[in-house]
Amino acid sequence: MTIKEKMHSGELYLPGDEELTIEQMGYLDRLYDFNMTRPTEGEKRTKMLQEMFAEIGEGCYIEPPLHSNFGGHHTHFGKHIYANFNLTLVDDTHIYVGDYTMFAPNVVLATAGHPILPALREQEYQYNMPIHIGKNCWLGAGVIVLPGITIGDNVVVGAGSVVTKNLPSNVVAVGNPCKVLREVNEHDKEYYFKDRKIKNMRE
Repeated sequence: MTIKEKMHSGELYLPGDEELTIEQMGYLDRLYDFNMTRPTEGEKRTKMLQEMFAEIGEGCYIEPPLHSNFGGHHTHFGKHIYANFNLTLVDDTHIYVGDYTMFAPNVVLATAGHPILPALREQEYQYNMPIHIGKNCWLGAGVIVLPGITIGDNVVVGAGSVVTKNLPSNVVAVGNPCKVLREVNEHDKEYYFKDRKIKNMRE
């Protein structure tokens, strides 16, 4: 099994492989260039993201700085995804995000992990597990999603939550470890925040 096959299989591997590191540095140089763009260079940013990401749909906006182990090379975004500043993609293997999902500041999507056994960590072994996030989700500020997690569609994850287990569709989930608080319900069709009613909105 090659080093790249190990990266995407969940097997233990050594990420310091020379050939892999040289390739990774190229992606990180491109990421550096993206983060140095000016706020007025929206078209340039869009074109760069199309070159950097494995897939990225129309209408996506990522606010620099963006942090990513492989510069988005293993990241698959749908359309109309919004990411506020300091999105961190530990994309040592694949990350999949559905259409219309939103990331608040300082969200971390981490596919990489290290063995519990100290002797293996001393040798710098690593493993990666893919992350899947559904359509129309909202991850609040400072949310951390751990390796191998799947989040369903229409999920709201509260600020500061650490997602250690899969989350089903159509729920609000909060906490560390993150747990389902409730389902998205009829109340949410009438109120958008506490006692604030939804009104004069397009259908």
